[in-house]
Amino acid sequence: MPKIVVERLFDEPVAFEDLQKMEDNAQWCLELYNVKFLQSLFAADRKRMICVYEAPDAEAVRSANRKAGLPFEAVWSADVFEGRR
Repeated sequence: MPKIVVERLFDEPVAFEDLQKMEDNAQWCLELYNVKFLQSLFAADRKRMICVYEAPDAEAVRSANRKAGLPFEAVWSADVFEGRR
């Protein structure tokens, strides 16, 4: 299934726990659109976040985030390249 990236920007620093609560409350909506959360990267300044999902397409993730009331700036499909070990 394709990987989809969601970029979130916040005017003020946000506590991770608050964002996690929002994501937990949105789980029903993600399931409705066949979207599976994989990973989040949270900037040290707590004003930027990248979330990675598996979903049929970017529009499914966009729709799920809108319906659940989750803030986002951009949503796009991504290819994953693993680093050398």
